[in-house]
Amino acid sequence: MHRIERPRSLTELVSEALRQQIVEGELELGEMLSEARIAQLLDVSRTPVREAFARLEREGLVRTEPQRGTFVFTLSAKQLTDICHVRGVLETAALRQSMERARPQLAETLRGTLKEMTAARRQRDDRSYLRLDARFHEELFAHTDNAFLLEAYATISAKMAALRNRLGAHADHMDKSFREHRRIAELVAEGAVDEAEAVLVAHIGRKEGSYWNLQDAAEPGEARRPALARAR
Repeated sequence: MHRIERPRSLTELVSEALRQQIVEGELELGEMLSEARIAQLLDVSRTPVREAFARLEREGLVRTEPQRGTFVFTLSAKQLTDICHVRGVLETAALRQSMERARPQLAETLRGTLKEMTAARRQRDDRSYLRLDARFHEELFAHTDNAFLLEAYATISAKMAALRNRLGAHADHMDKSFREHRRIAELVAEGAVDEAEAVLVAHIGRKEGSYWNLQDAAEPGEARRPALARAR
């Protein structure tokens, strides 16, 4: 029997629209979110917007302050260090387990993603490149055959994607990031697990890695009007 796809609810559609705006940087870190304005922009009632706020708060992408309102998340310097540390622990574990359980499949998947990343770099399509960057790291988990690692990474992946996208205009970061992704893919194909882990740690480490210039992104910026599309 063919599975019948359930139509997505307005709450799901609003959540997806807001999540994308946060991750891709259309909404600033720390920006106040107006329930009424978002409802008007998306042509929905306030109820699905309110429910979307609750869903995104569980994901850590927004926070609600009593008597003040709902805001896009921010990170202190300590929180930034902590999330990068957790990411490092999870990704190195995922890399080792994926190489142990499914190295040929991981190598092939990374090779394909790297090919797309190369094309995006040539076309100077930073937005596509950054989406592929997120996919590259997610693939380390996809081949672990470990649901617990996947669930653990899901708790920080959206925040990490949001931080990553706020580095897109930094040319040095983009060049460094691409070189490191290419080297990780090469080492996975060679079966050099220790060397691949060393490059990964250098790539994502808080001090020496590719997130070395994130402090500005962790601080709230000036509010901008959200460029939201209609949810229906």
